[in-house]
Order: sequence, then structure tokens, then C-alpha cells
Amino acid sequence: CCDGVSLCHLGWSEPSNKRVKPLSRVTSLANLIPPVKATPLKRFGQTLQRSISFRSESRPDILAPRPWSRNAAPSSTKRRDSKLWSETFDVCVNQMLTSKEIKRQEAIFELSQGEEDLIEDLKLAKKAYHDPMLKLSIMTEQELNQIFGTLDSLIPLHEELLSQLRDARKPDGSTEHVGPILVGWLPCLSSYDSYCSNQVAAKALLDHKKQDHRVQDFLQRCLESPFSRKLDLWNFLDIPRSRLVKYPLLLREILRHTPNDNPDQQHLEEAINIIQGIVAEINTKTGESECRYYKERLLYLEEGQKDSLIDSSRVLCCHGELKNNRGVKLHVFLFQEVLVITRAVTHNEQLCYQLYRQPIPVKDLLLDDLQDGEVRLGGSLRGAFSNNERIKNFFRISFKNGSQSQTHSLQANDTFNKQQWLNCIRQAKETVLCAAGQAGVLDSEGSFLNPITGSRELQGETKLEQMDQSDSESDCSMDTSEVSLDCERMEQTDSSCGNSRHVESNV
Repeated sequence: CCDGVSLCHLGWSEPSNKRVKPLSRVTSLANLIPPVKATPLKRFGQTLQRSISFRSESRPDILAPRPWSRNAAPSSTKRRDSKLWSETFDVCVNQMLTSKEIKRQEAIFELSQGEEDLIEDLKLAKKAYHDPMLKLSIMTEQELNQIFGTLDSLIPLHEELLSQLRDARKPDGSTEHVGPILVGWLPCLSSYDSYCSNQVAAKALLDHKKQDHRVQDFLQRCLESPFSRKLDLWNFLDIPRSRLVKYPLLLREILRHTPNDNPDQQHLEEAINIIQGIVAEINTKTGESECRYYKERLLYLEEGQKDSLIDSSRVLCCHGELKNNRGVKLHVFLFQEVLVITRAVTHNEQLCYQLYRQPIPVKDLLLDDLQDGEVRLGGSLRGAFSNNERIKNFFRISFKNGSQSQTHSLQANDTFNKQQWLNCIRQAKETVLCAAGQAGVLDSEGSFLNPITGSRELQGETKLEQMDQSDSESDCSMDTSEVSLDCERMEQTDSSCGNSRHVESNV
């Protein structure tokens, strides 16, 4: 759920040409693509489909125009022209190719051209960014190795495929068979797992280094140069991930225009199965890597806040920034079996996440979808009678177990983001309850229905929230900009949570 909630492995799906609102979910592989601005929800279910992004609210736009560049004449941007097979090889009508065969050749050529572009961009990233920054001591070799990862090792892989595709091309420009080539080459993409798993840490380090004025100036100059095509460094570093998830789509397009009696059809089907398996495996490993990354950056104010459900989590379903009804910015993490509410703080020059309250087990979490205007702001009634942006897009999560209870009214950025959160929480809760063997199902509002009585058991009317002075011990923060924020006294709820046994499961 996305720098806004960057989602952890809710299911793999292929990229689509349809324009949809992006998710801001856990950066597993998926949330790193530009613009670097992240949406409020980071989801992990489609890790590879999204680019990794990190949200740092207090950090200014690192790539803002520098003073020295304001008077510079606008530079021309280098553009990459798209090429068609029929235009490149000047296909004649006399060749008597069917429409389907022309489309097949176009699809094969697109695969080949994509490899050529990828290789060009990977070499550019090394030549225009890595090598100059190393030579000018803008970053250390260790820092550059962390940011660029195993990018160098990917170049020979794609050069090999491009070479084979070119060798298979006949003098007239057509290609008869590509299936056997792909079946033999695709398994080498398993080496992508180390590169993709490193992207979360790489992006975090790159964002941190952008605070250095030398790094900032260098990257800005590159961005304004024609060779960059208005892409920043992270765009280039994210190109391999983007290419990886596109292979199934490209191969299906070739297969779609391959006649049933063509021997290539069977090989193409095998190739699609191979790449789908590889992407799924890398997606899983990347999600686990991202989950570890965020767990390592959780700061606990006291030992009692530590929870075994966090330690055992291997999946981060979603995460992102939300506000409570007092306007305090919170960063919420939904792991597979526990929800953790934190505040982003700076600790040892790193962005970390300090626990704001006790972790809430997903199986005992109560969820309410609140109507606009239903929430009181700042502990008063003033928000109940006004219809403005301050009282829109709220939902409530609550928890009660013996003497422990919490209630949080949380505000998403917009209606779409709110719905993402609701869907992620409901799915996580349903998965945990099913794994624990608890009878019943969740209704459309996130309530648990007793299969015998048909009544709602987890939802109920909550008491009005009670606000008072903050507890300085529980609210102290390493981030001096946040020290003045008050804590809320959590409201009591009438409903109790079930005592279903915990069973670890993947979302």
C-alpha cells in the first residue's frame, strides 16, 4: 500500500498501457520510477511493476534549479525516435506478407530494438554518472557501488540476446524463429534478483547524498544536459526493472501474431512460462528485502513496543503517510500480520521511523470507513459542521485487548488513496483470519460477520474520542521538528477483539 503506501506482494500482474493513478507503496521493486514524487500509498503487491520511491516531507526538492542555471539558455533535449520494422527495412508490398506476419515481425523487431536501447542507457548511466562522480570524488567508490549495484553485470547479458536476435535476422530483415533463442537466454535473468533487491537501499542512499551540494549540482547539470532526455539518475537505474517486467508483454505480443502451425509457438509459450516464473521469484525476494529494510529502520522508545509479529514478518503489504485528526503526520506500515504506526524522524543522518503507539495485530484490528464530515478535528466539534478538505477522506482503526486499547482516526490524501488503504487492510485481515481458521467472513465495510447469526461482531459504535495533554515520555522524538507534537489519548471502543490463534501467512 504505498511514498505514499510503496505494497507487498499482493499478486503479480503485467504492466498495462492503460493510464491509471499510480500507487505509492513500499518500494519493493516497484516504486522507483520518476517523477520521484511519490503518492501517499505504497503498495507491495505489484512490486516490480512500480518504481521504488521514498517520501521525505521535510526535505526540499533536491533537483530544484540551481542559481547558476537560471540564466542558462534552454538546451535541446536528445530524443529517441521510435523505429518500426517495416520502415527500417523498407518492406515492399511485393513481398506478399500477410498483415499478421507483418505484425509478428514488428513485435520481434520491437524486442530487439528494446534491447539495443536498454544497453545504450545502461552504458550511459556508467559513463555519464558513475565514472565522473568517482573521478571527481563527488561520491566514494563504496557509495557508488551501493547505488549502482550490479548494473555493470547486466550489460553483457543483454548484449548476448541482442547479438543472437541480429544473427537470426535474414538479409531481408525478417526473422523466422525467436522462440529457441529466448528459451535458452531467459534463465540468465535470474541474476536480476540481486540488482532488484538492492534498489530500496540504493534509492535511500541516493536521496541522502542529494543533500550534498556537490552531488545536487552534478545531478542537476546532467538533468539539464541533452543526453539525459530529461531523465534523472534514478530513472536510468530503474530501467532494468522496467525492462524485466515488460518481457512477458513483449513475448505475448509475438505469440499473438504467430500462426498455430509455426514451430515457434511452442517455444514462445515455454519462454513466457520461464519469464513469468523468474519475475515472480524476483518480486518475492525484492519484497522481502524491502520488508527487512523498513524493519531495520524502526525505532522503539521502549522494549514493550517490540512485537514478535514484526520480527517474523517477511511481507510489507503497504505503507505510507497519513494524518490523524490533530494534523500530526504519521507513517503507517501494514505488515502481513501487524499494523505499525510511526513518525518519520532523522536518526544518525538516516530517515527512520519511530513507533508512535503499540503495534496492532491485524487479526484484532477493527476498521471503520468514515463519512466526510464525521470526524472531529483537534478534539473539538468545529469540524463536524464544516464541509472542507480538513474533514474528508478519514477512516478509523481501533484495537482493544484487555486493558490495552487504541483508536486512530486517519486521513488519506484523497478518496483514491483512502480506498487503497481500506482494501489493503481488509485483504490483510481476511487473509490472517482465514489462515487462523476463524469462521466467518468480512463484509464490504471490513466488519466480521458471524456465519451463524449473520450479525456484525467487530464493528460497533465507538465512543467520542477523548483528548488531553500528551505524555512526554511516549511522545519524545529524535526529530527536533516533531518534539512539540502532542499525543492523543486513545479512545475506548465498545467492541472486543476475538482471541483467534495467530498463524503466520503471506498476503
